[in-house]
Amino acid sequence: MSEKPLRQKQAPSSGNKETHPREAGVPKKKKFSLFKFIFQLLFALIILAGAAISVFVAFYLRELSQTLPTATEIMAFKTSVASVIYDRNGETVARLFTENRQPVELRNISPWVIKSTLAAEDSSFYQHGGIRLLSIARASLENISSRGIRQGGSTITQQLARNLFLSQERKFDRKIKEIILAIRMEQIFTKDRIMEMYLNTIYFGHGAWGVDTAARTYFGKSASELNLPEAAMIAGLIAAPGRYSPLSNFENSKSRQWYVLDRLVTLGWISDDERKQAYNAEMVFRHTPNRVQEYNRAPYFVAHLLFNELLPKYGPDLVYAGGMEIHTTLDLKMQEAAENAMKGLKSQGAIVGMNPETGEVLALVGGHDFAKSKFNRATQAFRQPGSGFKPVVYATAFDAGLLPTDHFLDMKIEYEKKGPRQTLWAPGNYDGKFNGEVTLQYALIRSLNTVAVRLIDYLGAGPVVAIARKMGVVSPHLPADLSLALGTASVTPLEMAAVFSVFANNGKSVEPLMIREIRSSNGDMLETRRPNVREAIDPEVAITVRSVLMDAVRAGTGRKALLPDRETFGKTGTTNDYTDAWFLGGVPGLVAVVYAGNDDHSPLGKRNVTGGDVAAPVWNAFVAAAVKTVDLPKKFDIPPDADVEAVSICRTTGFRALSGCSSATVYMRKGAAPQTSCPIHGGDMYASTMDPNAPRLVLVHNDAELHASGGMYSAVQPDAPPVTVATPKPKQEVVVPESTGVYKDPNPAVTVEDRYQQLLKQYGLTN
Repeated sequence: MSEKPLRQKQAPSSGNKETHPREAGVPKKKKFSLFKFIFQLLFALIILAGAAISVFVAFYLRELSQTLPTATEIMAFKTSVASVIYDRNGETVARLFTENRQPVELRNISPWVIKSTLAAEDSSFYQHGGIRLLSIARASLENISSRGIRQGGSTITQQLARNLFLSQERKFDRKIKEIILAIRMEQIFTKDRIMEMYLNTIYFGHGAWGVDTAARTYFGKSASELNLPEAAMIAGLIAAPGRYSPLSNFENSKSRQWYVLDRLVTLGWISDDERKQAYNAEMVFRHTPNRVQEYNRAPYFVAHLLFNELLPKYGPDLVYAGGMEIHTTLDLKMQEAAENAMKGLKSQGAIVGMNPETGEVLALVGGHDFAKSKFNRATQAFRQPGSGFKPVVYATAFDAGLLPTDHFLDMKIEYEKKGPRQTLWAPGNYDGKFNGEVTLQYALIRSLNTVAVRLIDYLGAGPVVAIARKMGVVSPHLPADLSLALGTASVTPLEMAAVFSVFANNGKSVEPLMIREIRSSNGDMLETRRPNVREAIDPEVAITVRSVLMDAVRAGTGRKALLPDRETFGKTGTTNDYTDAWFLGGVPGLVAVVYAGNDDHSPLGKRNVTGGDVAAPVWNAFVAAAVKTVDLPKKFDIPPDADVEAVSICRTTGFRALSGCSSATVYMRKGAAPQTSCPIHGGDMYASTMDPNAPRLVLVHNDAELHASGGMYSAVQPDAPPVTVATPKPKQEVVVPESTGVYKDPNPAVTVEDRYQQLLKQYGLTN
């Protein structure tokens, strides 16, 4: 079979032309598309931009995160918590704070507060993970449309993060930080812990930080006691405390309260009837002060602690924000009694109340008004105590072997001053009169200046200074000369309270004690302090001086201080120019000092006023009220081993008293008192002259000449018996005061306010 040739279809020929490549099976070249090119370019650019943005965002977030606290720092962070100063009975004396906050556990917060807060601020708090994306998006759109940041869309966790670690400025990067921190905090803390931290952190207005302080500020109750109407009003404050404060904008607060109650109904947490009842409920408000200067019941006491104890040792951050507990010795009831008694002074002044057995300061008032004057006259006023210092001189005399029954001359006495111009120093008595030969007991209760000067002449100033130091005088302004007998030392009421505690405490001295213990915010003991008690003078000496000072209140210059229902001892003090007046003394269990004087050292009045006129009545008012606040004994304790006995003596002669004598009961060393009765009031004259313990007459300086010129005792009693002239003591060096001119104040009041402001700046406590 023969093959047939394949038949090929041929295109019509038009001459001798080449075949077109497409016709030869070669693909044709695609046509260029500009639209497709642009689309592909844009897509690539978007991918590149996205990658760049992702890198930028990652880098930005990494850099931003590095500026934020770590998880460890977040867990360790503590909010500013007020430190509290307590009195000895646990009563609050003062709160120290930059933010007045007292944290409480969530279980101690009313459930209505928690529900109201959720309703007002973040109802889905227990469902979200720290942020709400829809809320953030909605807020972002609002902010973009308004060309500013008006809404935040912040959850409770975000608000807490902002309050703890960020500022309140409305900026984009702060919002991002807030979100990052919120997510971190949700990973670290439980929801309940976040809610607890939130309610303890936020500001509720009127100085109240945290829900418990807010509850006490607005309603005078704890956060656990708040009911539904109160809780709704408290929760309503969070958004804008100033705008919704019921104390200043009641209508706004009610409107906001309704909003919170309405949200509770919407969420199904209360019924409509409960909403109406809560809204119509009567609200009783109590505005509790939340400024440091308002919440301070003993400002002079607190200021002394701050600048002398707390701030130098612990610093302002811990003291004002560390939640410390400072337990003091103060007794607020006695402090109130002192504040009330202080109103009896027309001038400025101070009152100090002290436990003589421990040195614990029970009351301290440094002036009439701390807001007007920061000068603490109880601790900063160095003033001359005048005759209030004489008991120290007499204690030195009795320690040297003299007795209350011994005699000195109350007569004019003159000393030459050293220098180019030889002048005389001639101290006199307050009334300008002299009494001749007198007992030391009489001289002390009548506060005779010339006898006190003769005592220092006899003893020397050195021993008096030494005894004063042992008894608690710490002031450097203690002149070792004859003027010390007249109280020319410059001392504070606080140290004089310590001095007189020695007489009440049977010879033991105490250091003023104001702090018992200090604890940290978590209860750890930071320090404890105990009384510092030590022997100062012999018990027999202290008891003898005290017994004479008891007679000074019964029959001497301190009669206006007498408390009839208990043993009272004390001494008046008045400076020569009547610029300062004192009363210093005590009852069993309490020693008190009252000082009165003008800061500019002007006289206290047109007439010659004394400590007995000005200070003693105020002292009586304070102590009489103070002893009613605590159970104190009525009589002083005499230690069984004290070598003393009570003796009734004649104030005039010093012999044992008879019915006709002006008598006083004093304590003296056993066997040292006169054995015979007063010869001028019925006793045996001959027996008195043979008494081995008969009063002795002590002569100093030029007294021998005065005594030789006539019977000095006859100035008091013409038929007085002669007394034995004591054997002169080896001559002491007599130092005459160089100047008796104008008193130079070592700590002027006008400079204290400036120093106070400097201290505030030093510790960063000013705005």
